Amino acid sequence: MRGRALLDAFELPEAWRTSTDASLRVIGHLDEEIDACERELRRLGADHAYVPLLMSAPGIAWVLAYTIAAEIGEIERFASPKKLTGYTGLCPRVYQSGASDRRGPLAKNGPKYLRWALIEAATHAARHPVYAAHYQATKQRLGRQRGAKVARVEVARKLAEAIWFMLTRSQMFAPQGPTQPLVA
Repeated sequence: MRGRALLDAFELPEAWRTSTDASLRVIGHLDEEIDACERELRRLGADHAYVPLLMSAPGIAWVLAYTIAAEIGEIERFASPKKLTGYTGLCPRVYQSGASDRRGPLAKNGPKYLRWALIEAATHAARHPVYAAHYQATKQRLGRQRGAKVARVEVARKLAEAIWFMLTRSQMFAPQGPTQPLVA
C-alpha cells in the first residue's frame, strides 16, 4: 500500500507510467490468484491438529506449518528429536573408520520440502530472541563465506527439535530457560 502511494506521488514520464501501471495490474492479478490458492489451502488444512501448534514457533506461518505437518506425517514415527532431525536431512554426513571421524556436507535424505520449509522458517527465526544470539555467534565464528548458511542450518535443526517436543506434547512453542543473559 505504501509503495503504491509512493509511486503515485512520483511524476513519471508517460512511457514509464504506462509500463508501471501495466505492471501493477499484473501484480494485482497475481495477488488475487495467490489469495485464492491460500484460501483453498486453508480450507484443506484447517482441520490438521499440528498447524496451530507449529504456527506458535518463531518463523513459521500457516503455509510453512501446513508444509511441515504434511511432510512429517505422524510424529509418533519418531522416537526422539534426533530421529526427526535426522529424517529432515539437515545433519552432516559422517565418515568414520577406526579412530577417524570426519563430517561432510548435509545428508539431504528425507523430504526436500520439509528441509526447505525448515530452512525458510530458520531464516525468519534467526531474528527471534530465542535463536538470535546462537545464530549470530555461529555466523561470526565461521566467517562471511559460509557462516550465515551453516548458522541457518543449525537454527533449522533446533527448530526441528522444538517441533518434535511441541507435537509429541501437544503444546505451543515455549522456549526453555531465559532468553536474555542473566546479569550478575
